Parts: sequence; structure tokens; C-alpha cells
Amino acid sequence: MHYLDHAATAPIRPCAVAAWADTARLLNPGGQYASGRLARAALEEARERIAHALDCEPIEVIFTGSGTESCNIAVQGLWRAAGRGRIISTPIEHPAVAETVKALAGEGADPDLLPVGPDGVVVPDSRLDTRASLATCMWANNETGAIQPVAEICTRAAAAGTPVHVDATQVVGHLPVDFAALGATTLAAGAHKFGGPRGVGLLIARRSPAPVPVLFGGGQERGIRPGTANVAGAVATAEALTEAVSELSGATTRITELRDRLQAGILDRVDDVLVHGAEVERLPGHLHLSFPGAEGDSLIMLLDNAGIACSTGSACSAGVNRASDVLLAMGVSEHDARGAVRFTLGPTSTDSDVDKVLEVIADVVARARLAGMA
Repeated sequence: MHYLDHAATAPIRPCAVAAWADTARLLNPGGQYASGRLARAALEEARERIAHALDCEPIEVIFTGSGTESCNIAVQGLWRAAGRGRIISTPIEHPAVAETVKALAGEGADPDLLPVGPDGVVVPDSRLDTRASLATCMWANNETGAIQPVAEICTRAAAAGTPVHVDATQVVGHLPVDFAALGATTLAAGAHKFGGPRGVGLLIARRSPAPVPVLFGGGQERGIRPGTANVAGAVATAEALTEAVSELSGATTRITELRDRLQAGILDRVDDVLVHGAEVERLPGHLHLSFPGAEGDSLIMLLDNAGIACSTGSACSAGVNRASDVLLAMGVSEHDARGAVRFTLGPTSTDSDVDKVLEVIADVVARARLAGMA
């Protein structure tokens, strides 16, 4: 299989597998006996390594079960802590944030969405200059890869006294992250996006203001995310993140070159193609295209039959045969948005993967267009 869906999940790094296997035998880190202390030491070392990689304090690192859980804890917890008022968000958020904001609206929240341009980049405006209970914006869009102005949003929100949550699920392990310098209140990531294990998330949360708990139980993870810690998962995550960060400079250049070759090759072989987010800074591995006249699901199935794994957009929306909310917010017509395909490359991507797509793409698009729209 030629795997071109790294934004959905990255192949687990061998170093993470080895780290998990080495520590899976460890017991409950809450135990006061010797084996418990050993597990606790491994957990805290993992926390320190992650803090070093993300330029934050170890106490700010909270282990969760996924990036989605991290976003839920942050958005709900900060909103409740601040008095349940207005939430500044955007129309291009991942469902982990968008659906949480929607649910809070049912509890009295007042969602206030920043505009987004046709390039897929959020436009910070004056609504940030008035205090809100929470502002939330993703660092990079999971579909287009477009980098968002989170630093400006954090600065303006802070000046107004508004806490900020940043969904950095697509960024951590792929771009440099300095949590202290960013100025966000909380930041979310998922280990499997950078080659860590599935089922482990990260929530980086400042000491104050901190999200109030939305889950209840023991006092683990500062009481913000109670439950017996997944020690092996934490250690494997720290190992994967450390390796990913150490490889950033070289990997970014190589992956960007592969992505650009794939884009140029597709545009050379297929007529009437829209490239989303190409005119702005984007993640190195993201290439989001629309092939008007073809149904995205048809394209995905034909590519799958050719041994190529890619997607129409967010894996969390897979199987939903409708236009992407992100593309619609950018002003793309529903007809064109329904013909979208997302190719995302990562550390394991090769020239062979690009060559395979270029070998079949013209025929795949022709066949999908012949089948027409549903």
C-alpha cells in the first residue's frame, strides 16, 4: 500500500513500539510500594521529555486518551472556569472543537466565529479585543494544512483577558512548538499524529487559568484528567515526540519537496484542478485538491483499488458523503467541495508513493468524472 493519509494517523515509530514494550510491565504509578514508584518515575521522565520538546514546564503536561479528549477538556473546562459566556471560535475547526462548542451553545454559550478567507486562513478581528470566556483556534487546518495566525490570536485575546485554547494536533511533531512563547492557555495534541501510539493524547495547560475538571475521580494529572495513568503509552509518546522533533529540519525539507512534486505532477496530468491553501503557508505534507465533476468518495475508492490510501478530509468525518465544512467556509462551491481529496505525506513517504499517484491519477479522475456526481 502507498500510504498518503498521514494527517489521519502516522505509522507508529519503531522507537515508540520498543519503548512501549519495555515499559508495558510497569504497574500503577499511584502505588506507594517499590513497583509503583518505578512506574511513577517512568511517567514523570516521559512528562519531562515532552515538556522539553514543547518548551513548557513538566507540570503543564497532562496525559489524556486522545487529541479529541484534550480539546474537550480544554474547551469545556476553560469555558466553565471563566463563567460560561461568549466563545470565540472559527468555522474551520476540527469536530473535536466544533462539536464541543456546539454542545456548549446548548448550555448557554454564545459562539462568535471569526471570519475565514478564501485561502483558508482565519482573519483575527475586533471581536478578539473584547473579553470572552474562551477563544479557540487550530494551529493548522487538518484538511488544507493552512497555518493559522494563532500567535496574533493569543496576543490579542490575552490583552482582553481571554484564555485561549489551541488545537495543535496537526502541528506537534511536524513544526517547532514553543508553548511558553506562544502565550496560549492550553494546547492539544494526539500521539498518533507524530508516530506515537494510538490512544494517547496531550493537553498542555498553564497553571493558571486552568480548565476546571469535566471528568471526576482521583486526583491524577492535576485533577484535570483523573484515571490510572497509561505509563507505557506516555513513555512511547515521549520517545516518538523526541525523535520527531530531532528530525524536523531534514524531514520538513524532504516532505515538502515530495508534496510539491506530487502537486506539480497532478496539475500537469489532470485538467480543471483546484488546490486549496497553496497560496499560504501550510504544513509540509498537506496537499488538498478538488477535481470538479468527480465525487470524492469515488476518487478515494478508485485510488484504494490502485493501492493508494488517502482521504476526502478529516478521518473523523469519514463515511459522510457531503461537502467539507472547511471548504464551504472558504467559499468553495458545494459542487467543487464534494470532489475533494486530501493527500498527506510524512516521514515514511517516498518517491515511490508519489510516482504511484502520478501513474494512475489521470485515469482515476477520468473514471470518477465519467461516473458523475451522486
